[in-house]
Amino acid sequence: MRFVVEGEIGGIVWPGKAEQERADDLWRHTCFEAFVTADDGYVEYNLSPSSQWASYRFDGPRVGMRRAEEVATVLGLDAAFDQVALEARIELPHGARRVALSAVIETTEGEMSYWALAHPSDKPDFHHPDSFILTLPPPEPA
Repeated sequence: MRFVVEGEIGGIVWPGKAEQERADDLWRHTCFEAFVTADDGYVEYNLSPSSQWASYRFDGPRVGMRRAEEVATVLGLDAAFDQVALEARIELPHGARRVALSAVIETTEGEMSYWALAHPSDKPDFHHPDSFILTLPPPEPA
């Protein structure tokens, strides 16, 4: 995956470098997220510019949250004067079919903004079933 932020990137708070490890509450600061449907619900991946990551499994929208077995690897950041890109790899859950992508951006002024490919409700809700708008190709036969 590659997430790209363009514009006034100097006004964004970028988490400092940390050990590549699982961590909670990454979404409280600048963070990129992927939500992937599975045979039995969906998996949420939080990918921090710090290189920390998290994955959680849900039975339904915000129901049955628990640590997911699927892991992520944050590969790093690429930066230019007007853009920053985060690259990561995620392990897809069994039955992965649809994906929702989003970002939480923290500004140097203390404001938070919430970005997604789709905002199907009045308030940002990355867990909303109608947010899963990308379709993954079927797996190739073994």
